[in-house]
Amino acid sequence: MVTAMLFAGGIGARMQSSDLPKQFLEVGGKPIIIHTMEHFSKHPMVDAIVVACKEDWIDYLVELVERYSVKKVRSIVPGGATGFGSIRNGVRAVSGFARNNDDLILICDGVRPMLTPRLITDCIEHTKKYSTAVPVTPSIDSLLYSIDGESCGKSYDRNTMYITQAPQGYTMEKILWAHSEADRRGITNPISSSELLIELGESVHLFRGERFNIKVTTPEDLVLLRAQYYYENYKKFAKEELKYGL
Repeated sequence: MVTAMLFAGGIGARMQSSDLPKQFLEVGGKPIIIHTMEHFSKHPMVDAIVVACKEDWIDYLVELVERYSVKKVRSIVPGGATGFGSIRNGVRAVSGFARNNDDLILICDGVRPMLTPRLITDCIEHTKKYSTAVPVTPSIDSLLYSIDGESCGKSYDRNTMYITQAPQGYTMEKILWAHSEADRRGITNPISSSELLIELGESVHLFRGERFNIKVTTPEDLVLLRAQYYYENYKKFAKEELKYGL
């Protein structure tokens, strides 16, 4: 069994949107989280979807799932106080029905509306082979290290630096062990599941992600997303015009 677990428990403070959490902002007539969910819903290798949602927005998300007829949604559970807390709640919900150690969980932000079928397939296939699978893209920028943001005495070789993406794939055995160990060791707020495993002394398998797999976090991301969305639709319309000689 393959379950996509989306976490959307935050308010999106960096988006500077006072009315809606960022996952509910619309692009192309649909909320961002619905775009993200639909990629998993339509993928033939994904069996179920679980969402950890900001608790006071759950009813609204249920309404959206019904309105847009998103299939495969198994449950929507309350998110946590942090991203890690939301992931924990989602993982626990998945463990309630994905009972085999080699069942897979694909952990993904709710704000990844540019996912492709190929990336999801790659994540599943790599997870089956390695038990962990984290999509990354090579850093194209120079990287400097600074504690205070004002002075720097250290740089990194960008050829060894990678930007993590999602979905990140894990076997249920691996992710449940990681969360159990986090409880035992008092680890409370890693940024991602891959960083949790690394903090626990494990290595994770990397595979090549896609640069257009945008995580919508800031207003600039939203502008880029909308530009990409309308560009893709323009190409479709242009093909139709050529097809019909318009």
